[in-house]
Parts: sequence; C-alpha cells; structure tokens
Amino acid sequence: MLHRNLLQLSRLVKVHNPQVLSLSAAFVRRYSFNQNGGQSLRFRQLEPGSSFLNTGSGYRFLHLSSCVTSKNVDDSKLAAQVAAPQLISKLFPQTAVEANEAEQVREQKRKEEEESKKEKESSWKRMKLGFVIFGVSVTMFSVYTVYIFGAPDRDPEGNPIEDEFTALPMAQQYFQRMWKSMTYYQKMIQEPSREKLLPDPLKYPYIQPPYTLVLEMKDVLVHPDWTYQTGWRFKKRPGIDKFLESLARHFEIVIFTADQGMTVFPILDALDPHGYIMFRLVRDATHFVDGHHVKNLDNLNRDLNKVVVVDWDPNSTKLHPENTFNIPRWSGNDDDTTLFDLASFLLTIANSEVEDVREVMTYYKQFDNPLGQFRENQRRLAEQMAEREQEEKQRAKPAVAKWRPSFLGGGR
Repeated sequence: MLHRNLLQLSRLVKVHNPQVLSLSAAFVRRYSFNQNGGQSLRFRQLEPGSSFLNTGSGYRFLHLSSCVTSKNVDDSKLAAQVAAPQLISKLFPQTAVEANEAEQVREQKRKEEEESKKEKESSWKRMKLGFVIFGVSVTMFSVYTVYIFGAPDRDPEGNPIEDEFTALPMAQQYFQRMWKSMTYYQKMIQEPSREKLLPDPLKYPYIQPPYTLVLEMKDVLVHPDWTYQTGWRFKKRPGIDKFLESLARHFEIVIFTADQGMTVFPILDALDPHGYIMFRLVRDATHFVDGHHVKNLDNLNRDLNKVVVVDWDPNSTKLHPENTFNIPRWSGNDDDTTLFDLASFLLTIANSEVEDVREVMTYYKQFDNPLGQFRENQRRLAEQMAEREQEEKQRAKPAVAKWRPSFLGGGR
C-alpha cells in the first residue's frame, strides 16, 4: 500500500489581502490555530475541498494541510490524526500541556479498566473455586452421615445385627436407618426424656400431700442479675423461705423450669437447704412446641384435679391453661409481697379441701390481677363473717339482758 503525506506550513503575519491556498488532492484536512497576543489558543477545522482565508490585522495564522493520496482512505485519516497534533505541539508548547494531561487521563483510565477487569476475573475464579470446594464438602459430609447413621448395629463380636431393614437393598437400608436415627434425635429434642416425670404417689403408711404445686424458678422464686464486677447472681424473692415452709405440709412442691440442670441444681441447693422442694424438672422434661419449651402436665403422673401451676409466662403452660395461676414477673424489687399473698391463696385452697382446683384457676383467670382479686374476696369474706358472728352474738343474748326497767334509767 502506497501513501504519501504532504504537510504544508504557512505562517502569515498581518496579511491585508486575502490569500487562498487550495490543494487538489483526494483528501484534505485543515487545521487552523489563531493566536491573538496573549489570549488563549483557539482551534477550528475546515471542511475538505474548501479554501481558507487568512485576514485580520494583528493575527497570526497557522494552517496545516494534509494531502493524502492512497488507495485506502482510512489509513490516510489515521495518519493525519496522528501527525498533525505532534507537529502542532512542537510549534505551540501551550497546546502540549493540555494534550499530555489528556493523554495521562486516558492512560490512567485504561489502566484502571484493565485492573478492574483482572480483578473481576480473579474474583470469579475464586468464587468458582469456593463453589467447587463447598460442593465437594457437602457431598463428602452427606456420604459420611449416611454411612454413620445408616450402618447396622453390631454385636460385641463385630457381626451385623439384623433388623427390619436387612432384607432391603443396601442403599435403601442405609437411607432407612439414617431416617430412623434422625427421627429419634428429633423426638429426643422435642419431647420429654421420659413418659413419667414424677414417680408414682406414695402409698400408705407414707404420707402423700393432697395437692401438687408446680413452680417456675426464674423470675418467680429468684431473679437473675449480671454485672461486670460480680458476673451472674440470683436474688431471692422476698418471703420465699416462709412461702416454702408454710406450703410444704399441704403441697408436693415441684420446680419445673426450661433452664438447664447445670444452672438450676446449684441454685436450688442454696435456695432450699431444708429440702421443702421434693422434685426438680428441667429442660429435658419439657415439650418443644412452636419455639417454646412447654410444660406438659400429662407427663407429670399426677391427678390434674389436684395440680396447681404458678408461672408468669402463659406460653410455657399453654397446653394446660386451666391448671395455671399466672402472676406478674418479678423484676428484683425488694418491696415485693407477691409470695405472701400467693401462700395465703394456696393455703385457702388446701384448707378448703377443693376437689378440683381447675375451677378455682378458671375463675381467677378472668381478672387482670388474680391475687388482688383474691385479697378483695378475702376482705369481703372477713366482713361477712364478722357480721354473721355479730348476729349470732345478738341471738345468743337472754331476754332479761335485752330489757331494763325504766326506773333504772335505761333501755336496752
């Protein structure tokens, strides 16, 4: 491919008559730079085939014409675009600064794009590698789980023990055994560890209390408190010692809580040194229902007509609300008197020999403050008993005592 660049430079100073320069060529691109004194350099581009006019006093004009004759016009355009700015920057250094800055910006942008592209490629490779590792790990773990939980039991000599899955194909045997194991562990978490949470009631000549009192430990008997200086501490509720002592004669006291045994047992050892609490039930004795540890009284092995549950959380006793007596949650205040009122309420039930405590619980459940309503009922009962006693005293007085002669100066 043959081509030729023709560069013509014409510098005119104070030309009064028009001068026309025309080039007969296949392609013409002209650049005109105008500098007036110390003003900024201006640029204009003329269309090919047209003549340009240099006039004006005090102006300097630089005209650059590139004439290219070639078979390939695109190569001529590229050569003109590259050669012209280089020559102009040498003649006018003012333009070189801006051109260099623009070139630096373009170069920096190009490098940033290349780095961003490389970073994306590297991130995608790492992501694919992570997916591969994760998939392999999950596969290996799944195979290991099926092998461990699906393997048949073995006797002391190491021989497999036949079960209901032995006649099935090998793969199906392992999957069926694994599913049975998973179901067993799920049941162990969601259901109590044993069917009877309490032993059978005592027989004569031993004394079995007529009623069973089920108490929540946390925020009913004690309140947990934590500080940086002391760590976890459990504060005793006011009146708890008198409460346990007075009720132990009439109630079989059972602590039933959703906390772990390793937390509950040391607290109860310090809370009840005299042994008024007969049984302790912890988290493994609860049912896990809808995200809550629920106390199922059906597993308690006691007559529910004689069972009273005291708790502050309705969710923990939602399977047997008719046996529940809800009290406010204790926040640790020292002026609390709830246990004194509660002991009076429970002793009233025991002394009245109520056949079915669920009727009493259902009655007090309609009030926002059951213990407050109990105190009000006790006050009314005391007034009625006082009035009745007064009436009986009036009836018991003899007739002579009711009447006095008028000459003694009195009536009744």
